Amino acid sequence: MSLCRLTALELAGKLCAGEVTQREAVEAASARIAATQGTLNTFITPDGPAFPAAALSASPLAGVPMAYKDNISTRGVKTTCASKILGDFQPPYDATAVERLSAAGAVSMGKLNMDEFAMGSTSETSWYGSVRNPWDTGRAAGGSSGGAAAAVAAGQVWYAIASDTGGSIRQPAAHCGVTGMKPTYGAVSRYGLIAYASSLDQLGPIARSAADCAAVLDVMMGRDPRDGTSLDIPAGKLLASLSGDLRGRRVGIPADCFGDGLDGEVSRAVLAAAEVLKGRGAHVETFALPAVRYAVPAYYIIACAEASSNLSRFDGVKYGWRAEGYGDLNDLYCATRTGGFGREVKRRILLGTFVLSAGYYDAYYKKALQVKAVIKRAFDEAFEKYDLLLTPVTPATAPRLGESLSDPLKMYLGDVYTVSVNLAGLPAASMPCGFDAQGLPIGAQLIGPALGEQAVLDGAHAFQLDTDYHRRMPEVTL
Repeated sequence: MSLCRLTALELAGKLCAGEVTQREAVEAASARIAATQGTLNTFITPDGPAFPAAALSASPLAGVPMAYKDNISTRGVKTTCASKILGDFQPPYDATAVERLSAAGAVSMGKLNMDEFAMGSTSETSWYGSVRNPWDTGRAAGGSSGGAAAAVAAGQVWYAIASDTGGSIRQPAAHCGVTGMKPTYGAVSRYGLIAYASSLDQLGPIARSAADCAAVLDVMMGRDPRDGTSLDIPAGKLLASLSGDLRGRRVGIPADCFGDGLDGEVSRAVLAAAEVLKGRGAHVETFALPAVRYAVPAYYIIACAEASSNLSRFDGVKYGWRAEGYGDLNDLYCATRTGGFGREVKRRILLGTFVLSAGYYDAYYKKALQVKAVIKRAFDEAFEKYDLLLTPVTPATAPRLGESLSDPLKMYLGDVYTVSVNLAGLPAASMPCGFDAQGLPIGAQLIGPALGEQAVLDGAHAFQLDTDYHRRMPEVTL
């Protein structure tokens, strides 16, 4: 079997047993990147090691080649957020996630393409060009972590670290046929993640399997004194505790997630996944969760408001690209932001500034925060009865390139099943559960209660023990 078809843990096992050397693993990744990068455009900065560094860690993933989304700070390595305004920025420090993974023997192959400042659902808003879906290069890879999902799906790396603000790990994972995990808010430090919406952003892994994701989270999770929102929780036990036994687990299917707008093939695949969970011992039933209907407008108001504040630091004064030919300081700000930001980023900054402005704050932003609290209470009540919730990840499979950019509202509505999880701060995973008639992957989403990462990963792992969707690879047209 080709190395690129192995899961991260399978490759790690071969490295540990001496069946594969670390140099061979890195060379396999480099060769795959070289062969497919021109087609997929997954990397902004391919930056693999000139020679494999010795893995000095006992981590289960030591020596396995991986990559980071380009909004995660890496010391001395260009970190652009896929934006012109940060085109040459090299952070002077590593993100906490990077520090922890490096200490565990991670071998980075570079920085991955994405939607600019993580604003988009297709990875087409990047200053460096669109990411293409390896299953059909005329289609989008999903976003904003499209480079991460496509790189794992195409076998360029064995796992990737990405960010999820409203579905940015889970949605591209679904479109590319891989597994993506968004942890509980605060379970993984955000120190070194360039912020989009600080109350919603969360780092997590994209890999082939739930077991791979568990191994990565074992390294990443836990308290960080540099991030005041990080949680003091025990870490390092997810993989060891992984179980395929779902006997006694209660799985709820929100009927409100299976109404108008959901593609029939997606609906059938997700409901078929429920039958697999039943076969593993889970009790599955449908219930009402009407609050999720209000998630998309609440999410975009809150996310854009926070983006308006967070992106104000990019002004051409201290770092990043600076416009030329300006008059005074105000002209510098205006010219730099006009020339440095892309269209979608400008749109969200304008929306955020509007909802925070005098006369509109109470009508929009304050109301959105109230809706956020309602959504969180609705999930809390659901988890009094259920251990897991099962929903689609996206209303349809991957769109054609250009379709979503021509209709931003349609792109926003593509996040209808994922944004509520971020509003409630819950853990959730996307797992491949089938293919449509055109051969495009379909994803199912498992949602758990706060700090319920183990339950979510157990559910996904149990499903993957009885299916092989996560093992299928696209034949990339070069």
